[in-house]
Amino acid sequence: MHEPDDLFSPQHYESVRRPIGEAFNLPPWCYTSKRFFDREVERLFGKVWNFVGRAERIARPGDFFTCEVATVPLLIARGADGEARAFANTCRHRGCPVARGEGNVRTFVCPYHSWTYSTSGALMTAPDMDGLVGFDPKDYSLTPVKLESWGGFMFVNLDPHSSSLADYLGNLPALLADYDCSHMALGRRVEYDVPCNWKFYVENLKDAMHIPTVHRNSISRYAPVKKFWREVQKTNGNMVSSFMGYPASAMLFPDDAGFPPIAGLDMEKAGTTAPLIFPNLYISCTVDGAWYIHVNPVAPDRIKLEQGALFPVDSLDRPDRDEVLPRYFRRLDMTQAEDNEICALQHVGISSPLSRPGRYGMKEALVHQTVNWILDRVLDA
Repeated sequence: MHEPDDLFSPQHYESVRRPIGEAFNLPPWCYTSKRFFDREVERLFGKVWNFVGRAERIARPGDFFTCEVATVPLLIARGADGEARAFANTCRHRGCPVARGEGNVRTFVCPYHSWTYSTSGALMTAPDMDGLVGFDPKDYSLTPVKLESWGGFMFVNLDPHSSSLADYLGNLPALLADYDCSHMALGRRVEYDVPCNWKFYVENLKDAMHIPTVHRNSISRYAPVKKFWREVQKTNGNMVSSFMGYPASAMLFPDDAGFPPIAGLDMEKAGTTAPLIFPNLYISCTVDGAWYIHVNPVAPDRIKLEQGALFPVDSLDRPDRDEVLPRYFRRLDMTQAEDNEICALQHVGISSPLSRPGRYGMKEALVHQTVNWILDRVLDA
C-alpha cells in the first residue's frame, strides 16, 4: 500500500477514528514508514513520560546505566548525594558518549578528550581549555533530563516543560495500590531484539483475542478466556487497564509452587491487574509478584524489549529463592517467546505491498483506544 506524500493528514486515518464497531486498522505504512517513525520519536516519545528502569538498578551512590529512549541516548545515575538523575549521554565538548553499559563509578570521563563529570552531572575538569574567552565550567554540565519515579519505576521526559509524572499516570497508583510495587525488587531482567514495529508489540499486549491461539500452550492452559473473566478497568491517565479474575499466580503454571502471596492482599478478591501505560510500558501485577514489558523503539522494523520479573523483597530474601525463581522464569520465557514470534510475523505480513487495513473486532477495543492515542499525538492538527 503506497505511503502518501501528505502522510500526516487526518483524512488518511478517518476510518481508524470511527467507533470500534466501524473502525479499520491503521494503514500498513504506520508500521513501515521511516517518516512516520521519525514523527513518533519527535512528537510522541519526545513529549511524554518514558520508562527507563527500576530504581534498584541504581541502588547505591555511583551506580549508573545507559539506555536509549526511542533512539535518544541517556545516562541514568545516582549521585553521591543519593539522588537519581538522568542526563543526555553526550559530552558537552564534542558530543561523545561519556558512559557505556552500566556499573559504579566516582566520575564519568569522556573517552575522547577526558572531560570529567561528577555523578551529579557537574563538569569537574576540562583539559586544555585554559585561556578561552567566556568559558565557565559551570555552564557545561551534562544536559539534564527530567526524571521522576513511582512505585520503584523510573520515568524520564525529554520535554523540560512537561507536566508531572503524577498527572500523567492518573489513577494508576490507586489501581495497583494493593500490590505494593514500591516494596518489590527485580528477580531478573532480560532483553530481546525483536524485528517488528513497536506498535505491533504494544497492541499485542492488550489484545485478548490472541490468547487462545498464540498462547494455547501457556496462558490458555491455566487461565483460558472462556473460564476466567476479564474486565476493562476505568482509567483517567495515559493508559488502559484490565483485570483477570484468575485467583492464583499468573506468573506460574498451576503445578509449580511459588512464593507466598503479597502481604495484605485480599485473596478473596485477588487476581491480576494489567495496565498498559502509554506509550510502551506494560505492568502485570498478580497475587505473588509482577512482571513488566518495556517496548523500546529502535527503528521502524526493530525494538529492544525488556522484561523484568518483580517480587516482594521478603520473597527474594528467602533461602529457597534460587530454587523457586526458575519456575516463574519458565512460564514468563515461554509466553515471551510466543509473543516475540507472532509480532515478528505480523511485521513480515504488513510489509507486503498487497497489505490492506483490516477491521477491529469488538474485543479489540483497548487496541483501538491505544492506536488512537498515538494518532492524537502524531497527526497534523
